[in-house]
Amino acid sequence: MNPSVAELVRVFGRIGLLSFGGPAAQISLMHQELVERRPWLDEQTYLRALSLCMLLPGPEAMQLATYAGWRLRGISGGLIAGTLFVLPGACVIAALVGLYAAFGNLPIVQAGFLGVKATVIVIVLQALRNLSRKALTDTHHHAIAGLGFLAIFAFNLPFPLIILAAAIWGYVTFDGEANDFNAEPSPKVTNYFRTAAVWLTLWLGPLLLLNVTGQKLLSDLGWFFARLAVVTFGGAYAVLAYMTQTVVDKYQWVSTDQMIDALGLAETTPGPLILVTQFVAMLTGQISGGAPLAIAAGLVALWATFVPCFLWIFLAAPYLDQLATRPKLSAALHGITAAVVGVILNLSVWFSLNVLFGDIPEKSWGPVTIPLPEPNSLIPAALALTLLAGLLIFKFKFGMATTLLMMAAVGTGLHFL
Repeated sequence: MNPSVAELVRVFGRIGLLSFGGPAAQISLMHQELVERRPWLDEQTYLRALSLCMLLPGPEAMQLATYAGWRLRGISGGLIAGTLFVLPGACVIAALVGLYAAFGNLPIVQAGFLGVKATVIVIVLQALRNLSRKALTDTHHHAIAGLGFLAIFAFNLPFPLIILAAAIWGYVTFDGEANDFNAEPSPKVTNYFRTAAVWLTLWLGPLLLLNVTGQKLLSDLGWFFARLAVVTFGGAYAVLAYMTQTVVDKYQWVSTDQMIDALGLAETTPGPLILVTQFVAMLTGQISGGAPLAIAAGLVALWATFVPCFLWIFLAAPYLDQLATRPKLSAALHGITAAVVGVILNLSVWFSLNVLFGDIPEKSWGPVTIPLPEPNSLIPAALALTLLAGLLIFKFKFGMATTLLMMAAVGTGLHFL
């Protein structure tokens, strides 16, 4: 029997409030709530849905919640589940932006953020380790990861081009056989096109309206995060380097330090890490026009980032069983994931250099450009804090949120010393 709307709100509201710790912890929490504690989804359906969400761009845990809601109560259930997964974290992010804008420049607060930034280096390295264990299963995928790193680190190639090349390579080199699985008949094509037309209009219509009404900053934010939503394979870490290139170097909406602070604060909130887009947008609005523009910018970023998640799920969910028989798609995803390992390695190098060194000039040789930090600009306090964060996470197994709070306190203590 399908759950009532009240039951759906209660369960997915609980999931949204408790969804700390990144996608692995969030997927585990949903498995407990939807498969183990309640007979809402069976194991095979849950696993196939997870595989589908990993094939799609966007935060897989949020899309898995949306699929579960859709499976239980149709489109209304999907909207309830997906929205409640994001809403608690979005509210926390909005409050954090206000506090950061008011107090972020105080020396004592900056000292605390040095501890947070040092921890972010370790968190990204931990994500890199965990993903590489799953993704790099043979020499072929190690090579893709290495090429992905070189492409973005040395040649500064755009992230969308890297994942497209990896997907094509994975797809065309697959030489296995289709799965032996009895799929349900496909939905009508007319339903598919109707769903696409409705959700594309909902997603892009407000962004076009911003263009027409001359809201340049909001329009630029919306279209950038809409493009980002299309290429967010492999989680938020994978697109952070691309995002940083654009918001720091191209548009100069925020600084490098503010970008790292945004990620550190986003790590402390429930919900998907891609909520860092909301933080960046709201901080940009706050800097450009105060609190009203910050609120508008945050809403635009949330809309551009998460409405396409509903689009992907409502388009693909009826075809879930058919997709299970298409292992070439999984091979394409595996190629993307291998390339994402290289991209996240680039992100960890970028974070490390910008936290540990004060002066990072770039050296160019033809098409190759790499950052080479000045050794005498090393910041001893940042290095000590990074090593301490590494001990807490890798040796003593402290949780992410606990480590962030502890390291902020240690950084503040160093300020007084």
